[in-house]
Amino acid sequence: MQETKVAVIGLGKAGLPLAAVIADSGFEVIGIDLDPKKCEKINSGINPIPEEIGLDELVEEHGGKNLKAYPDYEKARDCQAYIIIVPLYIDETNNPDFSILESACRNVGRLIKKGDLISVETTLPPLTMEKLVKKWIEEESGMKLGEFYLAYSPERIMTGYSISRLREFPKIVGGVDEESGKRGFEFYKKFVPNLNLVSNARTAEFIKVIEGCYRDVNVALANELYKIAEELGIDFYEAREFANHEYCHIHLPSTGVGGHCIPVYPWFLIKEMEKREKFEHARLLRTARELNDEMIHYWAARIISECLNIKKPLSDVKICIKGISFRDGVKELYHSRNLALAEYLKAKGLNVFVYDELFSKEEIEDLGFNYDEPEKADVVFHSYDLRIERKD
Repeated sequence: MQETKVAVIGLGKAGLPLAAVIADSGFEVIGIDLDPKKCEKINSGINPIPEEIGLDELVEEHGGKNLKAYPDYEKARDCQAYIIIVPLYIDETNNPDFSILESACRNVGRLIKKGDLISVETTLPPLTMEKLVKKWIEEESGMKLGEFYLAYSPERIMTGYSISRLREFPKIVGGVDEESGKRGFEFYKKFVPNLNLVSNARTAEFIKVIEGCYRDVNVALANELYKIAEELGIDFYEAREFANHEYCHIHLPSTGVGGHCIPVYPWFLIKEMEKREKFEHARLLRTARELNDEMIHYWAARIISECLNIKKPLSDVKICIKGISFRDGVKELYHSRNLALAEYLKAKGLNVFVYDELFSKEEIEDLGFNYDEPEKADVVFHSYDLRIERKD
């Protein structure tokens, strides 16, 4: 058993796989999560995120043993390393809402002792660690940086494949000061095989955010090229197959970009440039965000066009949106453009119902939609492979 006792704050879809991998590396891990039922499951060896490949076995092996979960921060008081991995959302004006992160940091600040290491894995706007997180922890602990160590190591997982990502994908760590970076690197390398130390936390924050920006901009490009190809009578997928090579990678088109990551991160940089009145510095990022979010209008028009070919009043045509989660195989609706498409068509007064293999009839109805089998529809939109199926 490793001597360092580790606390993982937040046992969600990113935090629990991380805690399980750390426990599997021989550490004693205390997980803190405000959901007592989730904690009970973990301590009984039951995985509350069954869709996460490989997590069942780790929770069964370590849950209630060297991985224990509690809803009470006090249970983590005797730890020497604290990893904070809680959500950070954006508000209705696309500004980051730091309330959950601030609460977690202040709670940890009340626990730490001289020499402890705090690492944050939540994706953050650059400068958050040195301007906000450091302040919160210093205020609560009564100590100054140097008496404790503060590092940043953003999670780089993909939901459903978190375990393999943690064990194989390159991970970075940077400190708010030089010594914190060194301490963070020495800690993480004990359970992360592919680890890189970068110059500081600000750089690490930027690295994680620009990965999401890259994806968002390239999906926007794919969506725009798809619309142009359709207008010109060209098979986009054939063109993409032969356009892609070592120096070109056209992404796949979509109904937009959903989830907690890619549609959120560009706003961190857009909003920071707006505050600095450097609007032209983030013009491409804003345009990509707008293009991707507007894709539901494009697909709504395509669906309605198919409905008009059916010999029924438009309001009587049964439309099925097949698949409402933001990504195939992931039961998550945050910023789902497939769900937004269904809501948009429903708001237009069309006869829309929803089907998704990951959601029960009751769950669909709780979202305010009618539920039925796709076979009973006149028009089916297959949201994950962008097919419109019309049944005459």
